[in-house]
Amino acid sequence: MPTDRIRDHAGQGAATTVAAHRARRRLRADRARQLADLLRRQLLTGDFGEGVLPHESALAADYRASRNTVREALDLLRAEGLVERQPGVGTVVVAHKYPHGLDRLMGLAETLREHGHVTNEVRTMGPAPAPVPVAARLGLAPGTDVLYIERLRRLNGLPLSLDLTYIPLDIGTGLLGADLENTDVFRLLEAVTGRRLGHAEITLEAVSADAHSAAVLEAPRGAAVLMLERLTHLADGRPVDLEFIRFRGDRIAMSGLLHRSV
Repeated sequence: MPTDRIRDHAGQGAATTVAAHRARRRLRADRARQLADLLRRQLLTGDFGEGVLPHESALAADYRASRNTVREALDLLRAEGLVERQPGVGTVVVAHKYPHGLDRLMGLAETLREHGHVTNEVRTMGPAPAPVPVAARLGLAPGTDVLYIERLRRLNGLPLSLDLTYIPLDIGTGLLGADLENTDVFRLLEAVTGRRLGHAEITLEAVSADAHSAAVLEAPRGAAVLMLERLTHLADGRPVDLEFIRFRGDRIAMSGLLHRSV
């Protein structure tokens, strides 16, 4: 076989080997991500009662995965801040995500009452001209004053969310002097108006934490946060509360019950 053909053949063989190696790594990464999703669910539902995960060999047997796949899955969970490796103990749960339902209109304290005490640090509060998009959502003329509130919300002392709230001033003035540190705005709105809240339109997306949000939430700059935009209406349909809520994504898990309708 001529020398050039030998070299070409050898080169093709090497390329095939590299491609096969990359395919195996990609497949293992896919399986690790799948396993991490399953383990994350168990972490969130408290399946590991003692807070210690089974040994890597046990996880490999339970999920019919290789030890390398299990290690990569645990590395993903470690990067999320959910677990860490402790010498002599194993992989332990170090953080918990709290469930936040999306199928009922409830304030944060109402939603998380089974998980601890929610407190609010009011950082800013007072009348301010409504930005054009805010005025439009609240059915107000551009530039109309609204009550603007910025709160840092904590669960059991840990920063959980940064809430920016806009309320029509004819209702918002009733909140001035109210106990915003320990009471959900929803409860205060119903008390001030004497009417029940009816429904809310929500949008949920992941965004990167800006420098201000990261500092307030004590999260790494650029970390992913869950942004919940919510426009809440009274039972008669009037929009009364527009909120932009940034949740620490490592401390909250959104859940809901959906029914199929065709």
